[in-house]
Amino acid sequence: MRKYTTGKPHGLLAVLVFAMLAPAFALGDVYDISVDRVTINTGEFEKEGIGYNGSSPGPVLRFKEGEDVTINVTNNLDEPTSIHWHGLILPFQMDGVPDISFVGIAPGETFTYEFPIVQTGTFWFHSHTGFQEPNGAYGAIVIEPEGREPFRYDRDYVVQLTDQHPHSGDRIMRNLKMMPDYYNRQQQTVGDFFEDVADEGFQAALADRMAWGDMRMMSSDVEDVQGFTALINGEGPEQNWTGLFKPGERIRLRFINSSAMTYFDIRIPGLEMTVVQADGNNVQPVKVGEFRIAVAETFDVIVQPKEDRAYTIFAESMGRSGYARGTLAPRQNMVAEVPELREPPELTMADMSGMPGMDHSNMEGMDHSNMKGMDHSNTEGMDHSNMKGMDHSNMEGMDHSNMGQGMSADSAGPSDPFYAEGSGLTPEAFNGGKFLSYADLRAQNPLYEDREPTREIELRLTGNMERYIWSINGVKYEDADPIRLQYGERVRFKLVNETMMSHPMHLHGMWSILDVGAGKWNPIKHTVSVAPGTTVYMETEVDAEGQWAFHCHLSYHADAGMFRKVVVEGGPGDEGWSEPTSAAQASTVKGSDS
Repeated sequence: MRKYTTGKPHGLLAVLVFAMLAPAFALGDVYDISVDRVTINTGEFEKEGIGYNGSSPGPVLRFKEGEDVTINVTNNLDEPTSIHWHGLILPFQMDGVPDISFVGIAPGETFTYEFPIVQTGTFWFHSHTGFQEPNGAYGAIVIEPEGREPFRYDRDYVVQLTDQHPHSGDRIMRNLKMMPDYYNRQQQTVGDFFEDVADEGFQAALADRMAWGDMRMMSSDVEDVQGFTALINGEGPEQNWTGLFKPGERIRLRFINSSAMTYFDIRIPGLEMTVVQADGNNVQPVKVGEFRIAVAETFDVIVQPKEDRAYTIFAESMGRSGYARGTLAPRQNMVAEVPELREPPELTMADMSGMPGMDHSNMEGMDHSNMKGMDHSNTEGMDHSNMKGMDHSNMEGMDHSNMGQGMSADSAGPSDPFYAEGSGLTPEAFNGGKFLSYADLRAQNPLYEDREPTREIELRLTGNMERYIWSINGVKYEDADPIRLQYGERVRFKLVNETMMSHPMHLHGMWSILDVGAGKWNPIKHTVSVAPGTTVYMETEVDAEGQWAFHCHLSYHADAGMFRKVVVEGGPGDEGWSEPTSAAQASTVKGSDS
């Protein structure tokens, strides 16, 4: 049970207003959070999970820009735990990543986090220990600004998306290591082959199957883990989380993707959505019919339902293997039509084109005889001399560095620059409407001076699907050296996705300035999704000393090795900080008296 005390009274009126808007939150600057075993009921199955203050998701924490928060986290589990404050800018000792920020929180221990709130927007928190996050250890954070918002709304709701699976996180990982396609329920069948023969001819269908087979992959390898139930604010599709409104009101929906492995495509049939914030930072408004939210991202949208009827919030998984469903309605128990899932997408050879020097868009004549058993985790030394007929001429089009400055939002049309040309994953809005692209995002107020980066660091996102190993530059986390940055520099990261899966890359402690070709108006994010076969650039103003994590936010990819420690050296406190060796020491670093 949470105990709440306040060191900064906010007034009765403010308390009443927030009480109407959010059923579970706390005001003030001292919070008590317990980590507990809980029962999670998805409406389709029940399982034991991990939650905060007795529930999953945990409480919605509402902070105020400028306040100093103290958060006491008590571990009631029989195993270590931690809480990471996803996207928050804070001292590294408070970041909550075991073995990087601190050693974690032992069973029975209370650890005190103390940090100032220096930002506004929508964020979330979760465990960074083992698979506690997939098992339910997450909650939402809303930070109110000191001043006025640049956009108007009458009420707001957190819409936290998650993907609960009947299996525990440990069991899922064991199964993936034994059989990487264990949870792929959309594998192609013999019947599919004969359908392709009828459509494309025998030779073409056979060549396609041989190409995928030689690479130990399937065109349906869009999602690693299927068979989950998608939830909105802890409620499954049949439980139907509902947010109330009065017709004509402007509603702010704070979408948070806290899933372990699932990207969602979100639409609300009958309503246009105006995107106003990405990863907690205000963006120039973009009106869309649908948007994709990668794991760990947040997007805030404003809608204005004018009719006295219900609207369905429909969030399909990118692989169309499940959906989350909620409702906006003038009254409780109203429902709207729930759309059918669309046909699952299939990867194309363009999605494999991130492998160095490989362009699969022209398969005709390609000789795969020497590709059998290829290990994608170590492709630097690959000999391409025997790959007959391979066309390397089209690689430039997949490098976003050539997008050019001043690219307009209109350029994000059917061919989205953040997807490989011809990719099977390029999104299309339902009924032909506008689908949000990264290329549409523009910062409303740049946080940093626009300046040239001091250096570039290339990180290749690599993996071996057959062995379920995920890595960076072909090296797993446990075998890798830290990435070392110098305080005050500006680093340009080149993220090259050489795998066939999307990876949401999350840098802790510092902002990632995503290069969409808009110069100083490039959006600021904490998580950047890199689609298969693409290269994405982001720049980081290195303004936070200490030790940080940088990793793919797909839970099983991070655990399998797509993870790095980042060390920022040379800061003003460089002589004063050292690696904490215990939770108590980390607390001492911040001067806590707990």
